[in-house]
Amino acid sequence: MFRPPMRRLELTNVSHCFGETLAVDDVTIGVAPGEFVCLLGPSGSGKTTLLRLAAGLETLQAGRIAIDGRTVAAGGHARQIPPERRGVGLMFQDYALFPHLTVAQNIGFGLHNGTRDGGWIGRALADMRLAHLGERYPHTLSGGQQQRIALLRALAPAPAILLLDEPFSGLDEHLRQRVRQETREIIAESGVTTLMVTHNPEAAMFLADRIVVLDDGRVAQDATPVEIYTAPADPLIVRMFGPANEFGGVVRDGVLATALGPIPTSEIGNGKRALCLVRADGIEVSVAPPGGGAGFVRVRVETARVLGATSYLLLEPTEGTISERSPSTIEARLPGIHVPPTGSEVWARARGEQTFVFALD
Repeated sequence: MFRPPMRRLELTNVSHCFGETLAVDDVTIGVAPGEFVCLLGPSGSGKTTLLRLAAGLETLQAGRIAIDGRTVAAGGHARQIPPERRGVGLMFQDYALFPHLTVAQNIGFGLHNGTRDGGWIGRALADMRLAHLGERYPHTLSGGQQQRIALLRALAPAPAILLLDEPFSGLDEHLRQRVRQETREIIAESGVTTLMVTHNPEAAMFLADRIVVLDDGRVAQDATPVEIYTAPADPLIVRMFGPANEFGGVVRDGVLATALGPIPTSEIGNGKRALCLVRADGIEVSVAPPGGGAGFVRVRVETARVLGATSYLLLEPTEGTISERSPSTIEARLPGIHVPPTGSEVWARARGEQTFVFALD
C-alpha cells in the first residue's frame, strides 16, 4: 500500500465560539508524524469542533493550526487554506458515501492527484477482504462494509493527515470490535498521521497511541492510554471508564474515612476535603469472613445479577463511615458468576489500583 509522507499536525492555543458559547478554550495539541491520537470526551466537550477546525470546515477564530510547520489557519487572518488544499482526509460519522456511485467509484472519487496507480483500489479492497464488492452500491452493504469503504475513500488521495469523526458509532458491539481491529491495521500500514474523535473510551484505548481527554472545551489530560486509565487526572476521567462509587469527606491523619473503610490519602493535607472514586470493578467481595480481614468491611446484598462474563452486585453499607457524601449503596462488578442471596452479609474492600482520591480544596 502506498505510504504518503508522514506529517505533523499542530493545534496551538485554539479557541472557538458559537455565538456566546465558548466551545474550545485555549487548546494546544500536537500529533506526531505517523501517530494515532484520539480526542475523547462527552458530548459538548469540543472534540468535533476541533476536528472540523483542523479540516478547515470551520474558520479558525483564535490560535494557529499547522501541518508539518506550515500554517494552514491562523486566528484573526482572513485567508485560510481551504480543506481541499490541506492534504487532509476526512471520514464522517455517517460515512457520506455517494449512493449513485459503486464502491469502486466511491473510493476513487478523490483520486486526482496522481499519488495512486490504477490498481490501488483493487488492491485496497482485497486487503480489506472486500474485493467482491467493487461493483456494488452503498445501500446493498452492511454497516461494517460501509465503514471500511468510507475509510478507504478517505485514504485514497494519500492524505498527509487523516481525521476520523466517531467512525464506529453506527455499528453493533460485536461488529465494532472486528472493524476497529481492521481499521487499526490499515491505518498502521498506511502510516498516515491520524486524529480521531470518539466518546467511547474503549475505542480510544484500543486504537490510540495517545489520548487527549476534553472537558468543557479544555484539555483535562493528555497521556498514553495506560496512563489515562491508571492515573486519571480528574474525576471526569474515572467516570468515563464505567460506573464508580464516590465518597466525600475530610482527610484525617492521612486517610479518608468511607463506607468501604479508610482510604489512604497521603498526598492530600490533613483537614482538606477530598473525593474518593472506586471503580465498580475495583471492589473485591468475599462471601466468607476473609482471613485477617485486612481492609474488608461488612455489607449487605441488595441485588445480585449475572450479566454474562461478569456479575453485578448492589451492596448496602453496614459499617465503615457513612456520611451525607457517601452513597446509600455500593455498586460492584465481579468477573464470573457471583450471586450471594439477597439480604445476606458479605465482606467488601476497595482495590488500591482502582481507587482514586482527588483534593476538593
